Amino acid sequence: MAYRILILGASYGSLLGTKLLMAGHDVTLVCRQQTADLINTEGTEVRITLKGEDAHRAIRSGDLPGRLSACAPYDIVAGDYDLVGLAMQEPQYAHHSILTPLVRIAEERIPCLSIMNMPPLTFLKRIPGLDTDTLGGGYTNPTVWDRFDPAVMTLCSPDPQAFRPPDEKANVLHVGLPTNFKAARFEDERANEMLRRLEADIAAVRLDGHDVPVKLRVYDSLFVPLAKWSMLLTGNYRCIMRDSVRPIRDAVHDDLERSESIYAFVDSVAQRLGADPADAVPFEKYARAAESLLKPSSVARAVAAGAPFIERVDILVHEIARELGMANPDVDETVDIVDSRLDANGILLG
Repeated sequence: MAYRILILGASYGSLLGTKLLMAGHDVTLVCRQQTADLINTEGTEVRITLKGEDAHRAIRSGDLPGRLSACAPYDIVAGDYDLVGLAMQEPQYAHHSILTPLVRIAEERIPCLSIMNMPPLTFLKRIPGLDTDTLGGGYTNPTVWDRFDPAVMTLCSPDPQAFRPPDEKANVLHVGLPTNFKAARFEDERANEMLRRLEADIAAVRLDGHDVPVKLRVYDSLFVPLAKWSMLLTGNYRCIMRDSVRPIRDAVHDDLERSESIYAFVDSVAQRLGADPADAVPFEKYARAAESLLKPSSVARAVAAGAPFIERVDILVHEIARELGMANPDVDETVDIVDSRLDANGILLG
């Protein structure tokens, strides 16, 4: 049986969408009308390098067993879908065009798999003892998540690194670091049955007899996706400097001892919430991966381009740490730098 999956966000979302199409499931990508028209005419192309090969493969949606379509937010019919993937940047969910379909998705209790760096507040409500009422300041509009049922909301760590090549059309995505999506299980068992089926179907995919990287892995622990927080606070947000931006590699490796200290602190925050140390990714493994990340992070590029709003995982971790009676001066400094840059962007735009 093919599942029908709606993915909000056609850029990064097209990576997960392509994996689902390869596994025989049907996908609808939600995006701007112009991009939707392009995808409906030409499909998508995801470029990825298989293990043991030097050149990337171009995986085109039109060659895959699943059916792909695209639409603008106002054309969403929520009840048509078995699963919703949340693949946009967190500030985008505050836009009026997406709020109405989000309400319908929540009312229909459609299981939602978030692949945002910023976890929906609804997911955080599943963490025992965490007071989510104190965390709204990190969100562009925290009320977006009020109607969702935590039992059918889960988080998937967006570890694969991918980007739209600047000289290509909007239906092309290049995968730079083909790691796995790591999802926490749902509370709802019917939703878990679907998630496990998708995991198995994606794992079985072969391309010309070769295994295809970027799997969907499902974990019983709520905290496995939170391992990404250490990476974000050590690398992605520290790409943002007071008067410039820098590549992730430089943010991590310019002062490796300091980076390891930040990484360990954020890991300790997750562990205070209930994470097992085994849920974390070792710093050494992250540092090796960061050596190949030669571009500034997406949040840094957005700040440099003048965005007044970005995902604020830095604030989220900062506030959770404060709730737990923990603090780190480097995290404090990161929040201050990002606040200052966004304040300046707001003045320039306003």
